[in-house]
Amino acid sequence: MGRGVKVAVIGGVFAVMVGGAGYGAYNVVSALDGGGGSSGSEAKSGPPDKDEVAETSEKFFTAWEKGDATTAASYTNNASIAGTLLTAYGEDAHIGGVEITPGTAAGTSVPFTVKAKVSYEGTTKPLSYRSTLTVVRGETSGRALVDWKPSVVHPDLKDGDTLVTTESATPQIQAVGRNGTVLTKEKYPSLGPVLATLRERYGSQAGGTPGVELAVRHTVASTPDTPLLTLTEGKPGKLETTLSASVQAAAEKAVKRYGESSVVAVKPSTGEVLAVANNRRDGFNAAFQGRVAPGSTMKIITAAMLIDNGVTSMNGPAPCPDTATWQSQTFKNLTGMQPNESATLANTFMRSCNTGFIKLVDEKPLTDSSLTEEAQERFGLGQDNWQTGIVSFDGSVPASGGPDRAANAIGQGQVQMNPLNMASVTATAITGEFRQPYLVPFDLDDREPATAKGLPQGTASQLKQMMRLTATQGTAVNAMSGLGGDIGAKTGSAEVDGRATSDSWFTGYRNDVAAAAMAQEGGHGGDAAGPIVADVLRVGG
Repeated sequence: MGRGVKVAVIGGVFAVMVGGAGYGAYNVVSALDGGGGSSGSEAKSGPPDKDEVAETSEKFFTAWEKGDATTAASYTNNASIAGTLLTAYGEDAHIGGVEITPGTAAGTSVPFTVKAKVSYEGTTKPLSYRSTLTVVRGETSGRALVDWKPSVVHPDLKDGDTLVTTESATPQIQAVGRNGTVLTKEKYPSLGPVLATLRERYGSQAGGTPGVELAVRHTVASTPDTPLLTLTEGKPGKLETTLSASVQAAAEKAVKRYGESSVVAVKPSTGEVLAVANNRRDGFNAAFQGRVAPGSTMKIITAAMLIDNGVTSMNGPAPCPDTATWQSQTFKNLTGMQPNESATLANTFMRSCNTGFIKLVDEKPLTDSSLTEEAQERFGLGQDNWQTGIVSFDGSVPASGGPDRAANAIGQGQVQMNPLNMASVTATAITGEFRQPYLVPFDLDDREPATAKGLPQGTASQLKQMMRLTATQGTAVNAMSGLGGDIGAKTGSAEVDGRATSDSWFTGYRNDVAAAAMAQEGGHGGDAAGPIVADVLRVGG
């Protein structure tokens, strides 16, 4: 059958062959064979050639257009899984009238455009999207087969996902920022997962009514459906958020400069989240949910611990030797750092000297749990009780003995953070008050914010001054250059097992805005994360 010939889909759904003779019986064999049977001739090997790619994709597209899920699946290397999803495409998603137009193949990859119709309870809407498939050689059969991935059916599908068309579980929301600007995932792509979660949690409370949608239903139970097409409009409910449209726009633009990066901005005087943005291939909200080592940005908390426990002060001693050994493990500084045996804590902080902090962690009255207590009691971290309005991780600073006690002090070891946590740490450091970050008002659902006693004003004053020095004379000076007002920062780089390049971390403030960013494999803190934070502070501060 030629590509120009379109076959109607019977009843608008895929027909599933379950036995009988002829093609159905053949497919039972092919499914057991991983997608294709063997005629007894010697199986081919090597990548499929141009003709095989064209023939296999042609047959797959034709069966898909006809709504024959079983036949279409038989041209893949995972007939069972493919058949289930292709059947749901017609039956659960109510997609019919499929027309597929292939593009020019690039080797074994074939791009294509799908045009179809979604029909549900008397309403029909057109659907159009692009996707790509790859043709591979069947491992046992030698046949040329479509390499099965859910994204072949729709680019937004991942393993375990399916498509459904039904009345939405919750009404749509019209999320608005602090100045009344409507926030959409089209204008602010990073907010897609955030807005979906806000809708799931607060759609019913925002006063809207549900509509009918084609959506991706995810395999993870806690992940809300991802709408693809609205068939019947419901009435969206208005949901006020703490986000700033201008700061969010700056954050969206900033993270695009570096792959696998995330940033959060908060208002220290209130705890309101002003922006959250991610640039990640996996779509994960690492800004709120990440759990990775924060590197030397952790020294803000460690410095607070040293001051609060009377070990030293901003102008007190914190020698910075070439190396420091703690319980048989030797720690070093960044290459090129000059040792300074007469350094103060402020000097060691602004240069981000690892050894200066390591040398002080065994001073009395410090114990294995001192850093944990500082993080929990002063900064509100690590107690799993933040109520931001969406899913978030509120950091982890476990009490650690052995080498990890020293490693934790410089943001390695067992410490885990994300940009939300470190933006909050900066906010607490410069104000002395812990105000739990949040995205929607607490009284919307009677959430109780997490609390902590915060810092003595003397400690907060010293931390703020050390961060100022870091931004104007220390490791953060390049990133923060050109920013006016009251500014401060702390850089960090976190080594990760198996990676040649460290993660880049940076946190800083400008006036009443604090921001923190992380870029995986971004190198030193000022290299990638620093410019992201500076761009956000330039607009927000």
